[in-house]
Amino acid sequence: MSADGAGLDWDGERAAWPMADRARRVTAQGKTWHVIQSGEGPDILFLHGAGGAAHSFRALLPLLDGQARCAIPDLPGHGFTPMPAPHRMTLPHMAEDMATLLHTLAVRPRLVIAHSAGGALALRMALSGLIAPGRILIVNGALTPFRGMAGLLFPAMARMLARNPFAPWILSRTGRDPSAVRRLMAGIGSDLDETGLALYARLAASPGHIAGTLAMMARWDLDPLIADLPHLTTPVDLIVGDRDGAVPPQETLRIAPRMPHHRVHRFAQYGHLLHEEAPGPVADLAHRAMAEQSHTAT
Repeated sequence: MSADGAGLDWDGERAAWPMADRARRVTAQGKTWHVIQSGEGPDILFLHGAGGAAHSFRALLPLLDGQARCAIPDLPGHGFTPMPAPHRMTLPHMAEDMATLLHTLAVRPRLVIAHSAGGALALRMALSGLIAPGRILIVNGALTPFRGMAGLLFPAMARMLARNPFAPWILSRTGRDPSAVRRLMAGIGSDLDETGLALYARLAASPGHIAGTLAMMARWDLDPLIADLPHLTTPVDLIVGDRDGAVPPQETLRIAPRMPHHRVHRFAQYGHLLHEEAPGPVADLAHRAMAEQSHTAT
């Protein structure tokens, strides 16, 4: 763990981390962020999910940065971005802090590509008027709370673990067991190469990263977001992997009609990390979205 509280030590990890040559350390209103920036053209913002990091878009970035200026931050408490005060780990506060970062970077997203919980963050930002993209692409969006008993127990468990200073150190042992990481990927329906597995193992082995993930999961409340979705004016593409074991596809299909302007794209052979398994189809949808915006503008 780094000295400033980030999940990983950049100096120690840089040589093994993808896109290191495009990484920046950015301070926005006293908060430090790790951001990947690449390319020229209209702005695209990438938002990873809970437990992930900017590396999640390593295969997608080269397919888009030839036509756009891409910004990929590590979310607060994830990867190489330090965790702020715990109360800032709620969805509305993270949306505000992300907007402050974008202002500092002079990034005005024309397109947002978000994965899992990053999709909820993108929608919250759009609904709150913090960004005004022409379209949001959400890959396997974690947009609904857990149902039934899991909805009662899981947030409470995350809160309990987040308060326990030893929990991140205990849970980080998972990252030191390659078979555990493989089982995790199998459980969410994704088949990653050895490089992808190794990167997630590094994240899972970091107590700081685990602490940030727990803090985020313990404090997010998705019910207000769901209530606001009928007021969303931004078009949304919902990209669904039918093998997703983390966000059941039926949950996305259930919530989709609440968004006035949405399209659903289903891929039978991929899981939760669809954008890492099959970056090509996601890039095709991004190119389509940008082309549609250009046509509308003319």
